[in-house]
Amino acid sequence: MLAKRYKALGDELRLRVLRALRDDSFGVLELSEIFSMRQSGMSHHLKTLANAGLVTTRREGTSVFYRRCVVAQDSVIQAILQELDVAPLDEEVARGVEKIRAERLQQAQAFFAKNAERFEVQQELISDFEQYADLAESMLALATGQQKKVIELGPGTGQFIATLAQRYQHVCAVDISEQMLAQAKKRNQALALKNVSYVHGELGDLADQTVDAIVANMVLHHMPAPADVFRHSGHMLSNGGVLLVTDLCEHDQAWAREACGDMWLGFDQQQLVDWAAQAGLALHQSSFMALRNGFQVQCLLFEKNV
Repeated sequence: MLAKRYKALGDELRLRVLRALRDDSFGVLELSEIFSMRQSGMSHHLKTLANAGLVTTRREGTSVFYRRCVVAQDSVIQAILQELDVAPLDEEVARGVEKIRAERLQQAQAFFAKNAERFEVQQELISDFEQYADLAESMLALATGQQKKVIELGPGTGQFIATLAQRYQHVCAVDISEQMLAQAKKRNQALALKNVSYVHGELGDLADQTVDAIVANMVLHHMPAPADVFRHSGHMLSNGGVLLVTDLCEHDQAWAREACGDMWLGFDQQQLVDWAAQAGLALHQSSFMALRNGFQVQCLLFEKNV
């Protein structure tokens, strides 16, 4: 295996592919587009990396996505990858990655624009809010930092906003979908909450702000680049601030992609912990609960300590 790994790392293109896979998963067609090469050629390079144990595959519905492996037992390979990650993506690859992410974002926005009015009903095919709301609230109660400002990312129809408004001085609800944001406003209009604002956009649009908490309830599996949530959180959170993530555990029920607009079929907890660690966030508390239809939800509280 050692010889296979060093041989796989001896090709500049494969090194660039590994760099691109640091924070994201891509299908072979996406990688072919990013690197401007034929699918057969990209498949050959990915097979070499897979045989060397440097990338792994995961089926998301009918598509197979590649992501980088954590080679924890090999300090030399770790050092090579760490040195590789210091360098930014070259301009051509960065443009390709952004193009793929933009296409994913448009796909998500199109789904929510079409399904905003019946989103809650569709979500109940997997889980309804009441099933995990108490768990999320109790997990957030473990945070010991300041409670001035919180961002809720992808608030859906706004069911958790009132809870956050009681705990924090200001709540900012951020969503990529204007239609879903309108649903959240409508739900909370009768409560006349004075400490809530609504922003149409992405978390990165608020990257110049400092906040005490970021909440992402059942939203990562809809996002084009979920690792970005951790990266932005690491930059935006105050010392002692927390990131609360409630999301599905990894599953194989592909029907959720079309029925519920899911881009990813849940996440392995270690993947989330790794993304958090790269952003300077440590896992503070975790809890799991089983849902209907064989789904399982994980609720993870990450903390930033400088």
